[in-house]
Amino acid sequence: MNTVASVATLVPATADRSIGAIMIDNGKLTVDEAEQVLRLQKQQGIRFGEAAIKLGLLTPEDIQFALNRQYGYPCLRRGDSRISEEIVAAYQPQSPQVEALRALRSQLMLRWFTGEGNGKALAVVSPGRGEGRSYLAANLAVVFSQLGENTLLIDADMRHGRQHQLFNVENYSGLSTVLAGRSQTAPVLRLAELNALSILTAGPVPPNPQELLGRDVFPRLMEKFANMFDVVIVDTPAGTAYADAQTISARVGGAIMLARQDFTGINGASQFGKSLGELGVSLVGVVLNDF
Repeated sequence: MNTVASVATLVPATADRSIGAIMIDNGKLTVDEAEQVLRLQKQQGIRFGEAAIKLGLLTPEDIQFALNRQYGYPCLRRGDSRISEEIVAAYQPQSPQVEALRALRSQLMLRWFTGEGNGKALAVVSPGRGEGRSYLAANLAVVFSQLGENTLLIDADMRHGRQHQLFNVENYSGLSTVLAGRSQTAPVLRLAELNALSILTAGPVPPNPQELLGRDVFPRLMEKFANMFDVVIVDTPAGTAYADAQTISARVGGAIMLARQDFTGINGASQFGKSLGELGVSLVGVVLNDF
């Protein structure tokens, strides 16, 4: 089957230019309130944000949100988006958690996403469930998109897919329907709230995920995505429970392994890493998560 990938935009992009315009467009200021701020700004020779805070019309968090938007840094504000607040990279871009994610992104840019060879896709794997794979995959995809990289997040966990819940998008079709030949196009959704981020959900739970991943459709689909996107992050099922993660990683070529502090067993992680190596998967690194 010759599967074609298509992209649909969910939310129209905006082009805010000033803090006042951003706050008015987001319902945080009325036009009259903005004029009050402008008068105080002119009288005291201070910045718009300082004047708005002095008047009690905006908070420092509002100003930070506007500055992020003003400088083209995609972010979200609590209560304004359908996306889960677990996507901390979008809601709390200045937090220590997200700083750690950016440090991880830098390492991956140097070690894997170098623009050379086949380093366009990376699987996020871990030995067991509850270790934070979906959380890491989602937030890692967001920080890559914030860098301006055209990023695709694939939920390849067709047993317990979670990305559609985190991003609150439909999951009527997805990876499972494409691999089964039930969709002629891959229903990739562009999340314009986050500019350069797109998502392919897992789709309905199939009775034969391992067999679907073994079909030739999957590597052909990955090859198409490598030509369409700068970075492809692939979420996977638990590694020691099923063989899916090994198959996915082998098709993708590279993986980053996640272990959860005081939760992941050393022996299980070691055996899982060894199994990836035996399949020729490049284990780019290991992340310790205190999820």
